Amino acid sequence: MELDTSTWMLLFFVLSFTISMWKVYAFLPNKTLADDDTTKESQEELIKIIKKYKRNNISSKELLKLIVNDINFDKKHFWRFNENKLKQLLIKMNS
Repeated sequence: MELDTSTWMLLFFVLSFTISMWKVYAFLPNKTLADDDTTKESQEELIKIIKKYKRNNISSKELLKLIVNDINFDKKHFWRFNENKLKQLLIKMNS
């Protein structure tokens, strides 16, 4: 049984397409990470801590220190929390 050129091209295309789709699937996030601090629940937890210490005349650096030293602040879960994330959450709270 001899296969002509177009059949070989089609087989090669299907094989390449299958391998490409598998590679794309392998890099897609399949589950949430244990330390993902961008989820709604994590942000609500941070907002709750922020509200505890938020005052009108406090700077963001002082507020950050108070939040990080809070007993309910999980340092392993929120290891990426910094002043920039704090400012973003403050903007989110005010809007």
